[in-house]
Amino acid sequence: MRRTLTRVLRSRPVIDVAGARCVIDYSLARRSVLTGLASGRMRREDACDAHIYLRRAARYHGEPTDEVCPVCADETLVHVTYAYGECFNADTNGRAWASRDIPDLAARLPEFSVFVVEVCRECGWNHLVTSAVLGTGEPMPRRRSSASSSSASTGTGSRG
Repeated sequence: MRRTLTRVLRSRPVIDVAGARCVIDYSLARRSVLTGLASGRMRREDACDAHIYLRRAARYHGEPTDEVCPVCADETLVHVTYAYGECFNADTNGRAWASRDIPDLAARLPEFSVFVVEVCRECGWNHLVTSAVLGTGEPMPRRRSSASSSSASTGTGSRG
């Protein structure tokens, strides 16, 4: 089935949060991959290679879109939103979040990065849609390591 260029060039969602910085839209890279698929320069297996964890996140945390998969045309795409940053605990850094939770995180946390990935649960197509840096912009409070804080409190630190 031949896909029209207007179908490939649909508008992409961007992070719509007040104070978003360094917003990057990856629609040109997406168009390049889809053009490569259509022309035969790229194999479908190379484009539809979603990792098992991404597929699980799409299944359980994906937010449905109205857009049909540009590769298989059998399933609508879902968006998975990930957040990474030093402000997160180890168990929440890099986890999938509902897009409705992102503005609250941006109002509370100093700085973190958000990535939105589109995924087809049927064929495994996946592509980064957009990324942004969010947060209040305040400096991160410095974390003291447990080794330096224990040696400082006991006075056993090394002296020159």
